[in-house]
Amino acid sequence: MTTTTPTAGMATTPTPVRALNASRTTATAARVLRQLRHDPRTIAMMILIPCVMLFLLRYVFDGSPRTFDNIGASLLGIFPLITMFLVTSIATLRERTSGTLERLLAMPLGKGDLIAGYALAFGIIAIIQSTLATGLAVWLLGLDVTGSPWLLLLVALLDALLGTALGLFVSAFAASEFQAVQFMPAVIFPQLLLCGLFTPRSNMHPALEAISDVLPMSYAVDGMNEVLKHTDMTADFVRDALIVAGCALLVLGLGAATLRRRTA
Repeated sequence: MTTTTPTAGMATTPTPVRALNASRTTATAARVLRQLRHDPRTIAMMILIPCVMLFLLRYVFDGSPRTFDNIGASLLGIFPLITMFLVTSIATLRERTSGTLERLLAMPLGKGDLIAGYALAFGIIAIIQSTLATGLAVWLLGLDVTGSPWLLLLVALLDALLGTALGLFVSAFAASEFQAVQFMPAVIFPQLLLCGLFTPRSNMHPALEAISDVLPMSYAVDGMNEVLKHTDMTADFVRDALIVAGCALLVLGLGAATLRRRTA
């Protein structure tokens, strides 16, 4: 697909419109992973913080292990989402403020390639993060789930990818790393309060319940609860997982559409 760019006194010349390209996407992901390799503190935060939070939570409720069973599965998905949101939003903003993003987009690299590359790179980290957190919760901390731990892992991974997508999206609206962190109360905290973690969503005020019905974290918690209560994969679980995955893809698309080359 091409567009034409008019010039004075000359015929129009075609200008290529860059479509999403697999090789450019993987090259971007490889570059991000190389950068992360030289930042062990960021890697430690992404991989270990959810595990540390789950470990602390288990022994906060040491005298009431059933409470840990009731909320541990939900937090197994929420902790990775929050961690990936913070790290991704700050990392993407740093690319823009340093001028790296502007130089990259001046090359044959589209916004879609960049966003997809970041999602792929952080998705690989999310797989490691979610695997460690799920293994710790189920096999070391004794999280009692009726369903398959692999389904817990699937939802935890989708939550981490959703956090990555949200971080990429909000980074376009922040002018500094401090502002990127400030988006957390606006984007994450309302979902945390309305997702059904503290009380069933059906017990909320009807207006708040209606709002919770359109928030992706609500379906992440619902999916975890399905695994907690049912031995087999249910239709509700499939619905919840698809909604979380769909929201992640939608937000990634919005992130590509709103991505700016540099901070104004």
